[in-house]
Amino acid sequence: MNKCVTLSVIIPTYNRHDYLEQAIDSVLSQTYRDFELIVVNDGSTDDTPALIEKYGNLLVYISQENRGPSGARNRGIEVSRGNLIAFLDSDDRWHRDKLMLQAEAMQREPRYLISHTKEIWYRKGKHLPQKKKHRKYQGDIYERSLYLCVVSMSTVMVRRNLFEEIGLFDETLPCCEDYDFWLRAAVRHLFLLIDEPLTIKEGGREDQVSAIYRVGMDRFRIRSIVNLLRKGALSEEQREKALAELRKKCRIYGEGCIKWGREEEGRRYLELPELYGKLNKVNDEIRMTKSGKMTKPE
Repeated sequence: MNKCVTLSVIIPTYNRHDYLEQAIDSVLSQTYRDFELIVVNDGSTDDTPALIEKYGNLLVYISQENRGPSGARNRGIEVSRGNLIAFLDSDDRWHRDKLMLQAEAMQREPRYLISHTKEIWYRKGKHLPQKKKHRKYQGDIYERSLYLCVVSMSTVMVRRNLFEEIGLFDETLPCCEDYDFWLRAAVRHLFLLIDEPLTIKEGGREDQVSAIYRVGMDRFRIRSIVNLLRKGALSEEQREKALAELRKKCRIYGEGCIKWGREEEGRRYLELPELYGKLNKVNDEIRMTKSGKMTKPE
């Protein structure tokens, strides 16, 4: 491999021996060649090491104790050398022109720090039509990102300085770490869409994180929205949208908790939006006082 590369591809994997080979092969068969491939084995207990051996120096292999998806991706970012970084989940794969078309688009549009592509979904070997809510968008996706994860990890390409600006993936989140990252990015940046289905996504299996945490998943999204509100770096319009979505998610999750006998937890979530609504009013008053737009009554 070249000492200097334009692009780094990171594949985190955990017990995905049966899918990992097709993911790796889809990267190594790309028409775009100026990249390094980094595979991070996140504590797998299957035959992943034996599979990796056959690739020799075609990739960079890192093995670590299990840290979860965020920890594996963050480790890949730390050792990567490219100015552009792309991610591929170990059970997904790419169209052979994916890197070429996306890297060219990023070169033509230097103002964008992040881009994504459309994708094709398969479930148990059959093509799965996507719902309207999963449509991919370009530009300001902040409001849509509050509602649900509208960007898929295996479709993105990111400029390195985005991580320097907003941080890495949140390793305290066992799920929805992608939702959290796109939301943090969307607060400040527009997203570039390559309007072609260049990523093939496999789903519908019980070992996937989205399946393991599908019950009560919104509690992780609630945490992400709360973190945004705590930081206080949102515009007035962004704060109002965040609070509106927080109310929706807390109402649904809180009422669900109460329904299933978790009364204390449910009440806590139902009261959360009111708490942050008051906090934001106080912060607004402080900012206005400092700017001279509000004075104390005589």
